Order: sequence, then C-alpha cells, then structure tokens
Amino acid sequence: MLTPVTSVPIPAILEIGKGTVFSLERILKQHGFVNAVFLFDDFTYQTYRQDILDSISEVKITALLMPSDLDIQDLIKKAFEMERYDVVIAMGGGTVIDYGKYIAFSRRSPFLSIPTSASNDGFASSNCSLVVNKKKTTVPARVPYGIIADLEIIQHVPNRFILAGIGDLLSNITALYDWEFEEKHGAARVNHFAYMLSKKVVNSFIRTPMTDIRDPILLKELISSLTLGGISTVISGNSSPISGSEHLISHALDKIALQPQMHGIQVGIATYIMANVQEHRAERMMKVFTRTGFFDYVKGLGLNKEEYRQAIEIAPTIKPNRYTYLHDEVYRKKALRFLDEDKLLQEFFQ
Repeated sequence: MLTPVTSVPIPAILEIGKGTVFSLERILKQHGFVNAVFLFDDFTYQTYRQDILDSISEVKITALLMPSDLDIQDLIKKAFEMERYDVVIAMGGGTVIDYGKYIAFSRRSPFLSIPTSASNDGFASSNCSLVVNKKKTTVPARVPYGIIADLEIIQHVPNRFILAGIGDLLSNITALYDWEFEEKHGAARVNHFAYMLSKKVVNSFIRTPMTDIRDPILLKELISSLTLGGISTVISGNSSPISGSEHLISHALDKIALQPQMHGIQVGIATYIMANVQEHRAERMMKVFTRTGFFDYVKGLGLNKEEYRQAIEIAPTIKPNRYTYLHDEVYRKKALRFLDEDKLLQEFFQ
C-alpha cells in the first residue's frame, strides 16, 4: 500500500528586518519575477509608494491604489482586467493584504505579503475576509509565496497594533485546548504536526523578553510566530490550531457590539476569559498581558460587560459545526460567572 504524500504550500520567502522593503528588487530577481502588480492601500500609497518604486529599476512594477470598499465581485473583475504578470504584491493593513491574496488566488499566481503591522496572523494565512453579498465572509485565498516584514515600519505603528498581534498569538493556547476538547468528544481529529507547530510558536514568543514591545527582537519573534501559526492552519486544513472559543466570542462581538475593537484586542480579552474557564495556563497568560501593557491598554477602552455576556451566550452559534468549551453549557455558564466575578475584568468595563 502506498504511503500518502502530503503537499503543503508554505512561503518560500520570509525576510524580517530593518529596511527589507527596499530590498524588494533583489528578492524579486532572485525568484525570477520580472513583472509585478503592486497593490497599496491609501496610507502605504501616500507614504511609501514613491520611495519603493525609486528603489526598483530592473523589474516592471504596476502600482495600484486599492479602495477600501471592494467586494468579492469587484476583486474578481479587477483580477481578470489586469495584464499578465508574474507576481502580486500587497503592502499595507489587513484589507489590502486580503485583496492581494484573493486576486492571486483567482489568477493562480504567486503572492508577496508586505504587512505594515503585526496585529494578527492574516498576512500569512490561507484565507481572507471579504464582503460577499454585503456580508463579511471568510473565503479561501492564496498562501503567500513570500512575506516581507520591515521592522522600521512596524516599529512605528501605534501600540494597539502590536498588542493586538500579541492577543491574537496567545489565543493559540486556548484554541489548542479547545481542539483537544473537540477530539475527546468525537467532534474533530487533531493533526498532531499542526498542533505541535502552533504550540511551539506561542511558547517561543512567551520566552521572549517583554520589557519593550517595540524591541526588534520581540517584533521579529511576534511576526515569525504569527507566520508559523498561519502555516499550521495550512497543514491542518482548518483554523483549529489558532482559533477556538476565544475567536467565537470576538466574532460574536463583531456582530453585536456598538463599537467593536480590533480583532486581536477582542481575541486577547476572550483568551484571558477562556484560559480561566479551561483552567489552563491562565497564570502564564496573565504575566504576558501584564508585562506587555495589554491589560493597561484594555482598561482604557471602557468596554461593555453586557456585550461580552451576549457574545459568550451566542458564541456557539457562530460555528455550530464545532464543539469548543463554549458549546458545552456547563463551561458557558462558567464563563459567564467568571465575567461577573473576576476582579481584573471589572476594571475593563464601564
């Protein structure tokens, strides 16, 4: 009997350092790309476009400013209106990165991701969030052929973007515990390599010195860990290695909150709640969120406790096919009690 062969698409390029965005021509030539479509959002178009184009002389670049309100039909139309190219590049926040991933997916071409912040793992994942029939929907996309992260850019983003990335990364801890819980109840099967990878990257980050969240060592570790977390989802074929009950709470908040917070901020708060519900590594998580200033930032947001209560209650309906801790009524009630009884959480709410 033949042994099954697993083919996993992973990035061939991962460059993290100062000034890497201005090494783009070298990177493109090394990989045989001579004709590129370069997508910018409004900020990167105004701030970096000209300097980047001035640094490239031997590769043909078609630079495009992408509106922020495109839906999936707009993207498909734009993808097939473009002339032939070797690679799609996108630089900016999550929206333009998702546009680039989906255009590359539609045209079956390589994609280079240049994130300007480390606020979540979307710059490395195999899906994207697009508007479909006027509703934000997760759809398949192209796994990046390469990721280029310029620390000189990422170091200067507001603190909330870095803290959001930390919140999103630490959710691997509760997500993996949910995945084990699902397997015990016959609702899922854990891919052990994806599990190991997701666990190791978050453990690696936790061991990083955290006296300054703008320290290049911490940022490089955060970006690398978020990247490998994204790769774990490619290996498993689903988001389970990095997304569990804590993400369901965040998705529910996106639906009901009057003023939803950044994805990674909501996920980080929900991760703290679920780690205490699961009684798994909550103390370690508390230390990381305290040392990085995550909790101090959240205390200034004036969150609404009732919205978090509703989010916990409706979380299982977000993905009814899963069976996380919150799909079990016993643990859902435990989460609601923790919401009322935890002294730290009371400092977050108005």
